[in-house]
Amino acid sequence: MQRLMNLRPKGGARLLLGLLPILAVLLLYLGASAAWRIDGDPKSAILPPPTAMAGALLSLTSANPATGHAALLEDTALSLGRLFAALVIATAASLLMGLALGLLPFKRVAWGPLLRVVAAIPPIAILPVLCVAFGLGEGTKIALLVLGVAPLMIRDLAAHIAAIPEEQLVKAQTLGASTWQTALRIALPQALPRLIASVRASLGLAWVLLIATEALAADGGLGFRIFEAGRRMQMDVIIPYVAWISLLAVAADFILAQGSRRAFGWAHPAPKISRGASR
Repeated sequence: MQRLMNLRPKGGARLLLGLLPILAVLLLYLGASAAWRIDGDPKSAILPPPTAMAGALLSLTSANPATGHAALLEDTALSLGRLFAALVIATAASLLMGLALGLLPFKRVAWGPLLRVVAAIPPIAILPVLCVAFGLGEGTKIALLVLGVAPLMIRDLAAHIAAIPEEQLVKAQTLGASTWQTALRIALPQALPRLIASVRASLGLAWVLLIATEALAADGGLGFRIFEAGRRMQMDVIIPYVAWISLLAVAADFILAQGSRRAFGWAHPAPKISRGASR
């Protein structure tokens, strides 16, 4: 007997099943947008119609006569620059500290408790401290993102390296490998795909912290623009910006996933094509 859990959509069915929820959400939005207009004015809608958002998006992507730059492109460049700088720093720190904590027991015992404490602190709570220490410049925004995601990435990577089978470490030492050689030849290759997975898992938190710090301590960026539009009740600006951030986040996750699969195919076993229909 065929079981539902064994049915796997293929080809056009996969595409259709993926599009149906998106179409349902779009239809629901259009209905809600029409229902929540005040006196039939599209500009007064809590959920503006696509035409209003298209007009706002056109103005946001057009060059401002005063600055010569398009607001959306300028905000995107600022936010992505901050996000990229913070993730590079956090990734480098996570790789170095994760290797040390995962391979060296005395490092793990010495630094593990402090790392757990730092990871438990809500990152946004230390924003005032960073503002006092670094001012309202770029250092504050980047430091908040690094302190928000790096401790979690370090803990995840250290735990992954510490779980490497003991047999691999013993064999390496039996063949004369030093601690440094073991780290480079045994731990590092297994750490890199996990590190990329950790970056992917941290992207959501990084975006949240970026939007928050730009809203509170910035004069440009995607988060700054969203909250500026919120104060002016410009829903036709807010929703396109939120959709744009979502597209950027999905694109970043896709690039990281594909890069990991291409560089470390052995760490991504192919999914099973089929399973038995019955037992």
